[in-house]
Amino acid sequence: MVFSPKVYTLLCGCFAALGSILYGYDLGVIASVLASPDFLTTTGDPNETYTGFITSSMLLGAFCGSLPASLIADKFSRRAAITVGAGIFVVGGALQTAAQNRGMMLGGRFVAGFAIGMLMMLAPLYQSEIAHPSIRGRLTTLEQLFLGVGSFIAGWIGYGLTKNNYGSVAQWRIPLGLQITPAIPLLLLTFLLPESPRWLCIVGREEEALHTLARLHARGDVNDAFVQGEFAEMKLKVREEAEAQSSWMQIAKNTENLRKILLGIILQFSVQMTGVSFIQYYSVTIYDAVGYSSATTLLLQSINNVLAILAQLACVIWVDKTGRRLPLIAGNIVSGLCFIPVTVIQKQFLANKGSARQAQGFVAAAWIYNIAFSACIGPLSWAYPVEIMNTAIRAKGTAITSMACWISNFMIGQVSPIAFSSVGWRYFLVFVICCFSNALVIYLLFPETKGRTLEEMDEYFANTHWIVPLSHYKGVAAGERERELARGELPIHPHGSSRVQDVEKGGDKYLEDRTEQV
Repeated sequence: MVFSPKVYTLLCGCFAALGSILYGYDLGVIASVLASPDFLTTTGDPNETYTGFITSSMLLGAFCGSLPASLIADKFSRRAAITVGAGIFVVGGALQTAAQNRGMMLGGRFVAGFAIGMLMMLAPLYQSEIAHPSIRGRLTTLEQLFLGVGSFIAGWIGYGLTKNNYGSVAQWRIPLGLQITPAIPLLLLTFLLPESPRWLCIVGREEEALHTLARLHARGDVNDAFVQGEFAEMKLKVREEAEAQSSWMQIAKNTENLRKILLGIILQFSVQMTGVSFIQYYSVTIYDAVGYSSATTLLLQSINNVLAILAQLACVIWVDKTGRRLPLIAGNIVSGLCFIPVTVIQKQFLANKGSARQAQGFVAAAWIYNIAFSACIGPLSWAYPVEIMNTAIRAKGTAITSMACWISNFMIGQVSPIAFSSVGWRYFLVFVICCFSNALVIYLLFPETKGRTLEEMDEYFANTHWIVPLSHYKGVAAGERERELARGELPIHPHGSSRVQDVEKGGDKYLEDRTEQV
């Protein structure tokens, strides 16, 4: 193999993340589509409520697509589910591009959204299951990076067509048609990717799982010490889970699994309550309130998308060193601070007291907010939920937390145009308050997961207090678990007993022999 194992695994993760481009593209393109006079004529000059539903119908489709994706992924494999999602998106994109009326547009957006819901849940699921523990954060945060790439591409396409083809049919049909492009390789080439070794293991194809692990992590060497250690840990955990109840029952009756689902839901709702989708979907309306034209707004948002990509790239590079808790807490605090001047400036302009300098300050605050969100919040909202679940519930648990993302996003998309029209600048106060409350909730409830294997998460959570500051746990270095696995030291024992205990819960230490091997 030409590439090192980690580079090869990263490239596989990048290919799976192509589905994220579809969602990012939609986020970036919808503002320019809604600003097109020909689009508004075609859809019957919709009022604010209907405009919100045109935006939100995609999110409703994504909500509906998450759970079927988990069922397909568990039954037929992760790769098969990704392929199905890509095929559905092609149909939805074609319906939007050819739309002749409201019904056709809404139908196309729902179908495309159904596919986006599938792909946005499946990409981090697949990435987490093929990753080395030391780079799992890097792989799963690719979701947001590729989302940013999609938004960047859509922003510049929307700006160019609005500037040069304003009022024509091309202003909105071309950008909607181009969204199909990333789905084509996913539809045709996903079968070339290695299958998830954890899925292979849980369906009983252990020999194939071992060879896939070797392909991903050791250039095909099934005798590699790290691969053998990783495979032993994986088999141990999967067999333990196979003795338990069905995955749905494990979610419903297991307190720690319910805790994980709850954390994922809280995290996804918290992301939307930072105001990110409000700014993204209704940027033309928001910037118009401070004196910017539609074309200028799309230019500013296109530059903003460049900043977002750089911030997301920084997250991908550093997340396995910084961990998850610190960026999430810091990002929400910075976002809240940025919304304060944004709120004040909006108030000034709505009172006809705004100035050009204040408008520039509004743009600067919005850009800083976007950098904080893109570097600290957005990427981890996809990475954290998928890595805390065990293999038996990972697909279904991630589907539930993804549904929380889409329903909260749907709520913001539907409510925002009405709320902003009704209460103006006061609507921004919601996001100021929520950003700071998000930081507090994450500090209190979210354990750090950096460096740990997927298989040890159950014991780690079981031994970590629900109020995280009451636990005293030792962090895990990025490559520590890989070195231990290569030495044959497994982080777990049968029936949930831990070899390595890094947590002191409620003042009682759980100590185990660090040198015992399985």
